[in-house]
Amino acid sequence: MKKLLVLAVTLVAAAGISVAIATASPSTSRGGDLHVTKACGDTTGILFCTITGSNLKLIKAGSRVIYFQDPGATTLDSDIALVVGPGNYALGHVVLDLATGDGVVTLSGGAGQFTSFHAKVRVTPPGGANPAAPGGVNGTDWAWDGWYSFGGHN
Repeated sequence: MKKLLVLAVTLVAAAGISVAIATASPSTSRGGDLHVTKACGDTTGILFCTITGSNLKLIKAGSRVIYFQDPGATTLDSDIALVVGPGNYALGHVVLDLATGDGVVTLSGGAGQFTSFHAKVRVTPPGGANPAAPGGVNGTDWAWDGWYSFGGHN
């Protein structure tokens, strides 16, 4: 009887620990749709864009996208950093056709809140890939639309 009682107590304790660990551990992956708008300019000699809106609270208006390579004659093919604050940034790469305004950004990892961040978005000027759209391919007002995840690729 005593052995049965010890076994029951052990099983209850183990079940309680398992429940505590499961509820205390964060989800291994979360994500969803990502929609970002940004205004671009080169007023300081550094290629950058300023985030004007985002559906993801971690990417605040005023955050910056810094480009590490200059655009070529027809294409922007550059490593980037999405800097949202001190110690919080995502790293990635963009390839953009300057004639059409279409491109792709991939982000993978970074620092702070973006250590396990992943995203893939299509880049377009507002109104779609139309060079005559407001902002167009003249270097301002671009949109990112795609997906993001934390903790793994979706």
